[in-house]
Parts: sequence; structure tokens; C-alpha cells
Amino acid sequence: MALPASPDSGHHSGNVQSARHPARSAHATTQPEPSAASQVTGWVIPPIFNGGIVPSFSRPAVSDDNPYSESLFRTLKYTPAYPKKPFASIEQARQWVLRFVTWYNTEHRHSGIKFVTPTQRHYGQEHVILERRRRVYEAAKQSMPERWKGRHTRDWNPVGEVWLNPPKEHVAAPKELSHAA
Repeated sequence: MALPASPDSGHHSGNVQSARHPARSAHATTQPEPSAASQVTGWVIPPIFNGGIVPSFSRPAVSDDNPYSESLFRTLKYTPAYPKKPFASIEQARQWVLRFVTWYNTEHRHSGIKFVTPTQRHYGQEHVILERRRRVYEAAKQSMPERWKGRHTRDWNPVGEVWLNPPKEHVAAPKELSHAA
């Protein structure tokens, strides 16, 4: 059984050239021309949409195109462990990224989720941790009430959903959402 040519095969590119430029059909190449990006895009984008993947049309200085990856990248760039020199090899880069991701998920306390780690939140440990913190703060307030001057302690209740850039329908109820920094 013969399989259809893949969208990026030379055979298929020649057919595209012949269909779009009949005058060139006698000289159709098996490689797409350098300016044929739109021809390739026309064949690549539909499978992406069919797979449920939404492409990002990133624009400079726009934070909500892909907020989670941009937030992660900012944390990566500003971490004290960020290398000052380029990596010597791809393997060295991979090892550094693996250490960073492990630190980010298991040690770095995130302000948007009340200073627990993503791992603690994922495994449901945040409730115990936040309750312990609430008790420590309340005990501190009881032992030195003059320091608090009638103010409340920090809110250590677990957060619900967390959004970096909430959809417009969620903006109306900001108290129900916590925005990650």
C-alpha cells in the first residue's frame, strides 16, 4: 500500500509548485523554494489545529500570548544560578535546565500559590503547610499584639484557581482568583 507523500517531502513540494505555477511544471523542483514559506505553512497548520494545538502569534512586549512559559522564562533568566557564559555543549545545557526545573517545582516557593512549591500543591500538601503557617502567625500576634496594632495576619487560606492573565469573564470577580507573580 502506497502512503501519500508527506507535506514536507520533496515530491509533494514539486506538486505544489506545479499546481501554483503551471508555467514552471516542466522545471518543477523537488525542494521548496526559499520564498515558499506560505506554501509549507498551508500544509502544516491544519494538522496542528486538528490536533488541538493552538499556535501562538507572539508579539513583542505582549505578556499574554503564552503567559505560563513567559513567566517561567523570566524566572529562569533572573535566577541567581543563571549561567554567565554560554554552555559548552548541548548536554551541559540540558543538565542545567533539568536542575532548574527540579528546583522550580520542588524548592522555589511561588507567591501566587501562597509560597508553597508546585509539587506541594500538586500532592495536596499545601493545606497542612498553610494551616501550620496560620497558627504560627496567630501565635506571634497573641504574644506581641502591639506589633500588629489591630491588623490581621497574612491570609494563609489555600488559593483556588490561579491565573496569570485571567479571561475577561473572570476579571469581574477578582477576590476569587489569585494572580501569580
